[in-house]
Amino acid sequence: MSASKARYIMIGGFLGAGKTTAVAALAARLTAQGLRVGLITNDQSRDLVDTSILRKRGYAVEEIAGGCFCCRFQSLNEAAERLTAETKPEIFIAEPVGSCTDLLATVSYPLRRIHGDRFVIAPLSVMVDPARARRILGLDSGRSFSEKVIYVYEKQLEEAGYIVINKCDRYSAQEIEELRARLAERFPSADVLSVSALEENGLDPWFDRLLEEEDHSAPTMAVDYQLYAEGEALLGWLNLTASLRSAELVDGNALLLAISERVLAQLEERSLEIAHFKLTLDSPGAGGQLAALSVTSNQTGIDVREALIDGVREGELILNLRAEAAPELLLEISREALAKVAASIQGLSMEIQHEEHFRPSPPVPTHRIEVPAEGGAA
Repeated sequence: MSASKARYIMIGGFLGAGKTTAVAALAARLTAQGLRVGLITNDQSRDLVDTSILRKRGYAVEEIAGGCFCCRFQSLNEAAERLTAETKPEIFIAEPVGSCTDLLATVSYPLRRIHGDRFVIAPLSVMVDPARARRILGLDSGRSFSEKVIYVYEKQLEEAGYIVINKCDRYSAQEIEELRARLAERFPSADVLSVSALEENGLDPWFDRLLEEEDHSAPTMAVDYQLYAEGEALLGWLNLTASLRSAELVDGNALLLAISERVLAQLEERSLEIAHFKLTLDSPGAGGQLAALSVTSNQTGIDVREALIDGVREGELILNLRAEAAPELLLEISREALAKVAASIQGLSMEIQHEEHFRPSPPVPTHRIEVPAEGGAA
């Protein structure tokens, strides 16, 4: 690691790949080693479950909303400056929007060209969920996204320095090896690794490389920005924040499960494909704890990532839902789920404080650096 420059690590991948869990694991390892860490989260809108989880764990976090890093490059710089003023991080870990691609040309290369005196840029990691990857790559049958969304997904893999197969604890060694071989065949320029970020298995070899190696300019990936924009716009985006009040103690963990189950049932009834669905409940009266649930596809169950120890009388609920569906429908389904669950518990009220629902706007990068096929420094 450079003694004079901060290291910039970007961990990308499609929605639901487990990026936030990996970011938290890497931040915990670095903090335990006495290193100062700054985290930057990113989304098309504000009020992220990811940001809430990371801040609850005590990390310095900046959230960039309203577009991906490529389109909010100045905001990325300003976030780094605020973190520098606050904690002077030796390592920045950035988690881009899960529907974003072309990150090398629009983020890594411009950072090195414009701020090469400040940052050492690590190779780009792209995480994958085995269930989704196996269906998209033809190893398993089952419903998946439309072709234009899959275009974005595969472009993410094409530009990766490391493709990181996550959640390996849930699959057999044969299934993971089969997926690894298919990824290596389709995307030969990447090193394919396998980990379980949640169980913290296999992380050390990957993290060691992130801290030791430096990204070098590969030829700029060809991207059809019209197709990219159309694929991203097929995804509906919903962020919702609600306040919770109850006369009696409520089981917050059961509450989130009930909301999740109702939303999932409505999506499945309409054959709508989930990209990622996350819920948190933060309550000041529950010992400073957080409840957090995650669903990464229609085929997988509900993951309980954090659980409240005590019952709650008040709190803030954050719901993030991404699916290949009309955003107005996602809002309707989520509102209905909150109302029905609240009505089923005597004395409980849930009031929506903020909501945004939309399709992402076409990506318009602030910078895009072209590196020709014969090579050249970015």
